[in-house]
Amino acid sequence: MNLWNWVLVITGAVLILAEVALGGFAGFDLVLIGSAFVIGGGIGLALGNPVVGIVIASVLCVLYIVAGRRMVRARIHTSKVQTNTDALLGREGVVLQRIAAHEAGQVKLGDEVWRAEPATGAGPFEPGARITVAGISGVTLQVR
Repeated sequence: MNLWNWVLVITGAVLILAEVALGGFAGFDLVLIGSAFVIGGGIGLALGNPVVGIVIASVLCVLYIVAGRRMVRARIHTSKVQTNTDALLGREGVVLQRIAAHEAGQVKLGDEVWRAEPATGAGPFEPGARITVAGISGVTLQVR
């Protein structure tokens, strides 16, 4: 009556292969549940007892759902980090060259020097003034 153990092993293998074929679409869940089935079925086959295989697979699945799922999700979750020009919005800098309407100047943000113009309703700004990046148009910062 090892049929149920073989069902567990084959079903687990199919779940693992499905996750691999989907490229991690299910968030690694199918791999872990499939592994629980394979382990439970393998132990059941080794002991020649289908009840042991089903119980072990069930316990491993419940443990994964209760505890392991959070840990796996936390490890594969990526935080959203702003990059490129989006990371500049809201940053503060110092005016290096006068900025006025229709007169772009320069500002320093960290170690970088940027071309800047006043945002709508802002300015003019004299050298040494503190500014905040309000927007970006091409390679020109709009500052307040």
